[in-house]
Amino acid sequence: MDALDIIFLIIAIIVIILSLLQGGKSEGASGAITGAGMNIFAKTKERGSELVISWLTFGFAIVFFTLAILVNALK
Repeated sequence: MDALDIIFLIIAIIVIILSLLQGGKSEGASGAITGAGMNIFAKTKERGSELVISWLTFGFAIVFFTLAILVNALK
């Protein structure tokens, strides 16, 4: 493993943690099965820490996919 692989692994773990930290937007598994949470396209604004976590997830996801292409191209 070289340095790029280790950075790629760290970024992957960060993306997983940030994804798990995000709050659920639906009513859970029962709402998904019964269709109770059909407000998928409702205008809900994220505020405070939710907005920061959302932007961090987006940024790290872009870095992750860029590194995935770079690691694949260099090997």
